[in-house]
This record gives sequence, C-alpha cells and structure tokens, in this order.
Amino acid sequence: MIPGLPLAFAQPLVLLGLVALPILWWLLRLVPPRPRRVSFPPTRLLADIAPKEETPARTPWWLTLLRLLLAALVILAAAGPMWNPPVSTASARAPLVVLIDDGWSAAASFDTRLRAAGELVARAQADGRGIALVPLSEPTRDLSVETPDAAAARLRLIRPKPHAVERADALPAIGRLLAATPEAEVIWLADGVDLGRGAEFVSGLARLAQGRPVTVVTGGVRPALALAAADNAAGGLSVKVLRADGDEAGAGTVRALDLRGLPLGDATFAFGGSDRETEARFDLPVEIRNDIARLEIAGEASAGAVQLLDKRWRRRTVGVVTGSTAETAQPLLASTFYLGRALAPFADARIAERGAPAEAVAQFIDQRLPMMVLADVGNVAGEARERLARWVDDGGVLVRFAGPRLAAADDDLVPVRLRRGGRVLGGSLSWEQPQRLASFSHDGPFAGLPVPDDVTVTRQVLAEPDSSLGDHTWAALADGTPLVTAAKRGKGMVVLFHVTADTRWSDLPMSGAFVEMLRRIVGLSGATVGPDGGPTPQGSGETVAPTRILDGHGVFGPPPPTARPVAAGYAGRATADNPPGFYGPPEGLVAVNTLTAADRPRPLDLAPLGARVEPYRAAEPQDLRGPVFLGAVALALIDALVVFWLAGGLARLTGWQRAPAALLLGATLALAAAVPPPAHAAEPTRAADPAADDFAAKATAGTRLAYVTTGNAEVDAISKAGLQSLTVFLGQRTALEAGEPMGLDIGRDELAFFPIIYWPIVPDAPKPSAQALARVDAYMKQGGTILFDTRDAVEATPGSETASPGMKALRDILGALDIPELEPIPREHVLTKTFFLLRDFPGRFTAGRLWVEAMPVADPDGPEERRPARAGDGVSSILITSNDLAGAWATRPDGQALLPLVPGEPRQREHAFRAGANIVMYALTGNYKADQVHVPALLERLGQ
Repeated sequence: MIPGLPLAFAQPLVLLGLVALPILWWLLRLVPPRPRRVSFPPTRLLADIAPKEETPARTPWWLTLLRLLLAALVILAAAGPMWNPPVSTASARAPLVVLIDDGWSAAASFDTRLRAAGELVARAQADGRGIALVPLSEPTRDLSVETPDAAAARLRLIRPKPHAVERADALPAIGRLLAATPEAEVIWLADGVDLGRGAEFVSGLARLAQGRPVTVVTGGVRPALALAAADNAAGGLSVKVLRADGDEAGAGTVRALDLRGLPLGDATFAFGGSDRETEARFDLPVEIRNDIARLEIAGEASAGAVQLLDKRWRRRTVGVVTGSTAETAQPLLASTFYLGRALAPFADARIAERGAPAEAVAQFIDQRLPMMVLADVGNVAGEARERLARWVDDGGVLVRFAGPRLAAADDDLVPVRLRRGGRVLGGSLSWEQPQRLASFSHDGPFAGLPVPDDVTVTRQVLAEPDSSLGDHTWAALADGTPLVTAAKRGKGMVVLFHVTADTRWSDLPMSGAFVEMLRRIVGLSGATVGPDGGPTPQGSGETVAPTRILDGHGVFGPPPPTARPVAAGYAGRATADNPPGFYGPPEGLVAVNTLTAADRPRPLDLAPLGARVEPYRAAEPQDLRGPVFLGAVALALIDALVVFWLAGGLARLTGWQRAPAALLLGATLALAAAVPPPAHAAEPTRAADPAADDFAAKATAGTRLAYVTTGNAEVDAISKAGLQSLTVFLGQRTALEAGEPMGLDIGRDELAFFPIIYWPIVPDAPKPSAQALARVDAYMKQGGTILFDTRDAVEATPGSETASPGMKALRDILGALDIPELEPIPREHVLTKTFFLLRDFPGRFTAGRLWVEAMPVADPDGPEERRPARAGDGVSSILITSNDLAGAWATRPDGQALLPLVPGEPRQREHAFRAGANIVMYALTGNYKADQVHVPALLERLGQ
C-alpha cells in the first residue's frame, strides 16, 4: 500500500521488474542495428542518386518511450493494483482479533467500520482462518476465536452505543483471548477519539500485543462532532460544538426542537483550521428558548451530537422586591444591584418599581413567576400576604434576605422561628468575633459546593434553637448558627438567608459562592415534585425511571431492559446503565446526556502502540488490473500502427499516395454509413423488451415490496426509504427475508409479481390512464392488495364531509375501479392479530383510520353475494389510510428518522412498524389467524 494514497498491489514483488526498464531502454535504442559499412570504391558512382527509402540507424526516442511505458503498464498490471484496498493483514493464515470501537463517536461513520469488518470476515472465510470480533463496549463478554460464518452473523447484530466506551475495561478479556491464541494478529477499527482513558488502553494493548503484528484503522472519514455545555444565558442559548481532530475547517448547523420533535430554530457554527471547539448560538425569545428540549447537529447521526434539555436549562424569571428606601440614593450599594448581578448568568431578574412591597408581590404573582426574592422585607400586609402564601403552597419558591426590617418584624412566612433583633459580631459592644462560613448540608442543594474561606459575617438574624433546626439548615457558620435555612410549604419552598443581600452584614454577596448558591436555588423552581409535594432538591435520594432513551444514532426509542433509574437532578455522563435520554414523568423530565459540560474529546495518541496505521476507505475496493491491461493493449496497438507507418506499409498496400488513399478510405466509410439497412418483412412476433425482462428477473428473484412512483421526487424517495426500513424490520422480527423494494410504473410494469403495493396519493399528480387503471383493477381481482395512503390525517379522514385534496384525488382514482364496499377496520379483524396484537394502525399521524373491505357474515341459505374485487382467502384487496405509514417507516442509512411524528408519542414509530408488519404478513398469509385453532393462544396473549 502507498502511504497517503488509496492504492495497493496484490503482488508488490512484481514491481521489481520496473528496475529493468533502463536496460530495456538501451536494448530498444539498438533496434534496428546500425548498418555495417564496407569500403568499396565503385559505390561513389551511386552517391548522387537520391534514395527512395531511408532506414534510421536508431529507434526514435519517442517510440522508445512509448515501448517503455507499455512495459511499465504490463508490470503494473501483473502486480495487481487496487484502488481503495481493504485492510491488509500481515499473514494469510494467522487468526484475526478485530477490536471495534462502538461508542457514540463511531456512530456517524459506523457503516464504514462495519464494511471494513465485513471485508476482514470475508477474507478470513476465503483463507480458512478463524476470527474474533471484540466490541469494546462489552468488557465482560467471553471472547473466543470463531468461524467466519458465526462472526458474520454476529457482526450484523453490532450497533453503536449511545455512550462513551471505556476501552480500558476490556483489556482483561483481550489479554485472555491473546494468551489463548499467541499467533493471532490484532486489527483495531478505532474512532480516533479519547475521552480520558485512551492512553491507558493504548499502553495496555501494547503490553498485551507485544511481539505480534498490530494494525490500527483510523481516519479517512469525517471526524465525529458532539454537543455539550448548553447555556441558556440572558442574550440567547448557546451550546459548544466539539470535535477531537482539528486538521481542517468545517461548518454546520445545530437544530433546536421541542418535546414533540417540531423545529424551533437553527444556528450555524464554523470551525477554523485547527479549532477543536466552537459555539452555536440561538437568538430566540426566552419563551421559545424555554420550550427547547433537544439540540442536534444536522446530518450527524450520533447520540453525542444530541444535547437534551430539561427544566434545569430553562431560563427562569425571578422577581426581586426590596423593602429598603435607600435604593435610589446609592444604587451601586443596594441589594438589588448584587442580586441582579448574581442572577444574570442563569435567570432574568425583574426588579420591582418603587412602591409598597405588597403591590410588587401582587404584580409578580399575577405574572406567574416561579420564584420571588424579598430583600429586607418585614411584613407583607393585606391581601397580598394571603396570595403570597397560596403562591408558595402552589409550588412557588420564596427566597428572603434578612435586614433591619425583617429582624424587627413578626412574620411567620419564614422557614424557622426567629429571634427579634439582629446579632452583632465584632462590634464594640460584642465579645464575639466575625464568623466564617463553615459547611454546607449534605442533604441540601448546596451539597458539593466548595466552602469559601473568604466569607465573613458581622451581623445575622438568629433562629430559635429547637430539635428540627438542623433539618432546615442548608449552610452554617463556624459557631454552628445557621446562615441559610429552608422549609417546604405545600408544593413550594421558603428559603431564608440570615444576612442581607448587600454587604452591610457580610461579604457573601461579593463572593463566587453567592452566585452558585442562588443558581442552585433557582434550579429548584419548577423542579421535580417529590412525594411530599415539595420540590426535590439535588442530592436527595429520589430516583426517576427512564422513559425515552437515545440509541447510538441519536434516535429516541423505548428504554432497554438494562437501563436503570437515576437520581433526580442527575448531572453525570451517560453510561451503559444510564443511557442518554429522558427520565421521569412528563411533568418532571430529567435529561441525561452523552457528554457533560466539562467533557472535551481529544485525538487518540497511538504512538506508544507502534502499530501500522491505515485509513478507512469511503468507497468499495476497485481492481485496476483490467483498466491497466487495456491501457497496455492500446499502447501495443499504437506501437504497431507507428511501426507500420514508419515502414511505408500504407504506400505498399495501396500503391497510391497516402493522401489520396486516406481520402478514398474516408469517402468509402462515409458512404457505407449513409446507406440505409435493407428493409425486412414484418416480424411475426414482437421483439423481446430487455428492460421488461430485467424487471421481471429482478422482481421474481425473491419476495419484494413495491410502491407506485408518483413523479414527485420527494414522495418517491420517502416511499422507497420507508419500504426499505420496513423490509429490515421484517427481517429482524419475522421469518420473511424480503429483497430490495421496487418502484412501479403502473402503466408499464407488471404488477402480478408483488403481493402488496404501497400507493401514496399526491393531490396534484395526473390521473392514471384508463389502461393503467384497468391493470390495477385486474391486479386486485387476481389476488393482489393495494395500500392507498393519502398522507393527510391532520386535515381529513376517509368518509368525512370535507374531503382533503388527497382524498379527492383518491376518489377520482377509485371511481374508475370496481372496488368492494369499505368499512373502518373492526376491532376483531384478522389484521389486528396477524403477527402483532394491535388496536390501531398509526403512521406519522395517528388521527386517521384504516379502511378495509367490508366482510359481512354471509347467509348460508341465501344467494352468494357478488364482490367486485374480492381477493383470495378473505384478504382485502384494498386498504386505505391517511396516517402516512411510509413517512413513519422512512429512515436514513444511519438509522435516523427522516420525518418527525405527530404527536410524537414515545412508541409511535415502533407501533407504525408493527402495523406495517401486520399488513405485509396479512397480504402474504391470508386470514389463517382467524381460524379457531389460534383462539387459545390469542386469549393467552391478551391475558383473558
């Protein structure tokens, strides 16, 4: 293989023949040989006679170069050149140990890795040697060398994981495998990303593979992109776009979606040549930003390229009310100044206008704010006091700061009982020194914050000591007195700072801890509600179960059986036990992401391994021996023509001058081309159509699903992608192994090859011809089934009085067909139990209904009822839906869905695939599930 060039040779030793080219040059220069000279005096008489022919003494240099190029091409062709060669191995007999990176960073280009692994399996099968596939996400799996057929079957089951893979955990299993097969060769299909323990794995693999060949396949594909550190700041929502390798510039788009999968906005990002981190920013109103539940990189099918947002990322609005009247005199020393600056990074602070605190409180309650801060407010008088208490009971978070007014007031809207007056520390009338902040409660929201050593308190409001004071204390001073207390009230909470919000009583407002403490408290507003009705603070023992989980390609699906609950407020990185996704009930979702805000992917350092490194190939290998041999043959023909021309062969052949002969030859060829071929009698039979024969051969090679091409490129692409995904689903869940779906032109192609045809209705498409509709009618009467899909369930359903454009187009088509009476599918219809037990047949929409041929109970004594298009075995010849089934089935090659679902329920897409499986199995097997022999099994499945 040539470094830096996707070119290799099957027999590289043959290239040594290129060394002989200089010798060949020397030999060719001597052909023809120099004529021998003999001294003979009478030859002077012939000196003045002009020669008719001259033979050069040496071969012309350009002809020699042509022949050398011909020889070089023959040598290159014999060496077996190959473009985009597969991964090379050091031996053709030793077993292969293939390590596969299958984490989130490999998902976007996982098809390329699977193709490389498949080529290695095929080569092992051809060479008759064993192979061991080692997905690095399964460290506890027992590894062994197996046959290539078994490895090929297991390779089809490998899928990328939605979390980071700890490669080092697989070293013990790899060591046992290599010890059992000392002659094995190691090939690592790496993703080139290191998230922290890459060096440990590389050094460990180098130690285990010492003395044996190791090949690492990495690079050659677009580096994996990831999202992390979303921040809903005051000016907009930003998110970090990360990559491990920064060799070239790049750009892309980050898309924001809500919980239903509907887009809310796009933001662009760009990488410089060596940048490994950039930012995408959404400049949207705060109300729209708070509805964002998912950020994803467009075109990057990876769980790492998805950032899920829950209520912790919402930018909350906090109302600030102060009881001081000196705010306007010294605004830079006021409590509102410190509170506004501290809340600005993560919340919008609304400062109350001048006036009575009761009026400001009532105004903020009317605005339905989730959190309110009262700075040195004594008693809230009048009706506002009752409304404030009800607001807290309904889930509001009230934060109060002490001050002279609160110390002199007698208000019970505080978490603990207070002593009247303030406690002075370090004053002239006090023996006590200023106290420092000592600790944070392990059960409170401040758990995990570093205790600042520069915060001192000179005055505070003391709490009356009782047995429950410790349970309400979130932060305490060195002498044990509380600095922050809190208590739950109904669904809400009351928090009290026993110092002022400015610097009169302490220097806490000037410390970084003040910002982090307020951040944690703001996070409680609107957080998950615990069993006792209050917010569940971070660090509590409450857990939530998984509800919607991302797969490796970043697509939502049901949680796997191995997924475990997480703690409410979980902020760690996703793992195999806690995959990324949403946990908890809809009103209190907890988002778990693949990467944390501090994660930064780095390129993998492979230098300690000392391995041979090859890149991935984006295309299939191509054997170049044929084109090179054709080039050699072409040069040989050119050489022969040149020699024939130099020898005067054309003149000897015709006896004329070259120019007249060439003109005569050209005129003859032109005359032959101009003469029309002789007329033949009409053939008795029509000539075979090669296109029709190819179509028939392809359609009958196996069972295939088909769809009607509408002429709309977008609709046809979705139909094809949808049936392809349904075919894969059928292969995974049923015994049917169908071939690639085929598109049909109903006016030209034969329909009888297909058991079921999907027909998407396009309102503006031209109506099929009468001949085409006659073919459709014959197809249905001869046992075929057509599934018509108007794809407009959000507008109308079949049978409605106000038909949608799609329904009108369908009525025009059905009006020319002899169809039976239709009815909405009954609950006991065989379609509901053909394979899966179903209640409805959703697609991209769920509002539409599935219509089938009406099947009334026939009177055995009466005359046989005539059915215009009755299929065999009781199978309905026509099915009609408006739920856009193909739109729900359609996925990209990487497994990511093409279109969003409406309303986007957690298992809607899975149910759409099950509906498709039932329809296909119904068309293939008939109504055998309606036999009485199946009743006991169905009742057992239904739990009756």
